[in-house]
Amino acid sequence: QVQLVESGGGLVQLGGSLRLSCVASRTIFSIYNTGWYRQGPGKQRELVAVITTGGTVNYADSVKGRFTISRDNAKSTVYLQMNSLKPEDTAVYYCNLIQPITKYQYWGQGTQVTVSS
Repeated sequence: QVQLVESGGGLVQLGGSLRLSCVASRTIFSIYNTGWYRQGPGKQRELVAVITTGGTVNYADSVKGRFTISRDNAKSTVYLQMNSLKPEDTAVYYCNLIQPITKYQYWGQGTQVTVSS
């Protein structure tokens, strides 16, 4: 069973930074597109950023220029560097792996990010 473990969430002030990490185990990490999603209070889950097996990245408009997604296949880890955080970034952030051919996917348990003003 694939396991995803996220870390790095917490409470930060307006304009601060956090770095989220997601470590995958019991799978071949490099064959998956990886991404971060978030779900704010009373909102639907939304895509934040994705990085493909080939390294192509895509971001939600709301985080462009502030967030950076990266991956280290040797460590089976995907990162999300979040800078210039705003209160509207407050959400539970989820790591996602999706196999681009079979579309089979896995989710992490989520990590809370809270930005205070």
